[in-house]
Amino acid sequence: MTEKRSSFTGKIGFVLAAAGSAVGLGNIWRFPYLAAKYGGGVFLLVYIILAVTFGFALMCAEIAIGRKTGQSAINAFRSLDKRFGFVGIIASVIPAIILPYYSVIGGWVSKYLFAFVSGDATASASDSYFTSFISKPFEPIGWFLIFMGLTALVVLLGVEKGVEKVSKIMMPVLVVLTIVIAVYSITIDGAMEGVKYYLLPDFSRFSATTVLAAMGQLFYSMSLAMGIMITYGSYMKKDVSVEKSVHQIEIFDTGIAFLAGLMIIPAVFAFSGGDEAALGKGPSLMFITLPKVFNSMPAGAVIGAAFFLLVLFAALTSSISLMETVVSIVRDKFGWGRKVSCLAVFLFCIVLGIPSSLGFGIWDFVTVAGLSILDMFDFVSNSVLMPIVAFLTCIFVGYVIKPKALIEEIEIGAPFKAKTLFTVVIKYVAPVCIVLILISSVLDVLGVMKI
Repeated sequence: MTEKRSSFTGKIGFVLAAAGSAVGLGNIWRFPYLAAKYGGGVFLLVYIILAVTFGFALMCAEIAIGRKTGQSAINAFRSLDKRFGFVGIIASVIPAIILPYYSVIGGWVSKYLFAFVSGDATASASDSYFTSFISKPFEPIGWFLIFMGLTALVVLLGVEKGVEKVSKIMMPVLVVLTIVIAVYSITIDGAMEGVKYYLLPDFSRFSATTVLAAMGQLFYSMSLAMGIMITYGSYMKKDVSVEKSVHQIEIFDTGIAFLAGLMIIPAVFAFSGGDEAALGKGPSLMFITLPKVFNSMPAGAVIGAAFFLLVLFAALTSSISLMETVVSIVRDKFGWGRKVSCLAVFLFCIVLGIPSSLGFGIWDFVTVAGLSILDMFDFVSNSVLMPIVAFLTCIFVGYVIKPKALIEEIEIGAPFKAKTLFTVVIKYVAPVCIVLILISSVLDVLGVMKI
């Protein structure tokens, strides 16, 4: 006998859990460095426009598919049209690839939080601290297992007692911490130049790559095209408005990304004397540049500890949604209970996560097209599979089941005011944009085109 499908208790629980999924490492470190790299204020403006059009339509579609079918991604597409069952399979693979390596990075965040809390803040600001840590064989794996264990514990407790309850606590704390650190950041001497760069659009910096970078970030940031929103939609009650919920999720997600930029860009500007290059890219920003910034501040250890607590919360809310999605897929596919499914997913993540960790140390000789093991998983999931799933979802909704099928589902809870925008974006705008993202991402990693 299969267990009754879980559900969120109401609108607030759904919105906070879905927003928690969307708000993650992509908002806290990826958004600020992309904003710095692609024109500051003009990138911010383009991102917001895309979020309320492109992102809105895709998120509405995924949530509506989940609620209409009551299934996770692996069965949702097939239940609407058997010919498109393969889309659900591809979508289900994505969170299973992302969760292990994401949890490795979550372990790095846990280590840095411990360093700042335990009085090791000055040491963490040295140039060699990060590379020395991730190249060790055992310590990073230990922190990875701690992070993975925390994630599994919440998912084991279920949708209401685990995912929803933790999201209701973590999301408000995350918002407060972000605001506090952002306010502190802009008061640092020399920070206002960074604030101007970040908030005032300079259209001379605008280019096609700005748009492509913003669209790529949108997938990463809003948990699109990886089965998460379909799974969460399947837990959503029929009397909850899909349209209003998506608007609120976008406000949370974009708001945290905006505040993260306000928190990081001015502080790094002040620390570097206005050098944009100091914002770096990827791990170097969060694990090398920012500890130096905190170490140079009055009460830097406290601010640094608060920052890494914030990043840990953001990472956990996303890893919980990733694991919940994979567990839901396993349950729907094999009919297993939550406990057995959680254990199976946990063991799978350990098997895949350990090589990702060792790829920076004793297995650093293992590369694919010049990419480390972790970077290879990241490229395949984020730059290849996610755009493919998003494109196929648009074709499926726009031309197979037709937008009307989902508009009717969305209008069960309340009138769908943006149905014309939804239809135009899904049928005509999104497919073209997604193909451009896929092409540019692949060319970028091949070194043919740098965006």
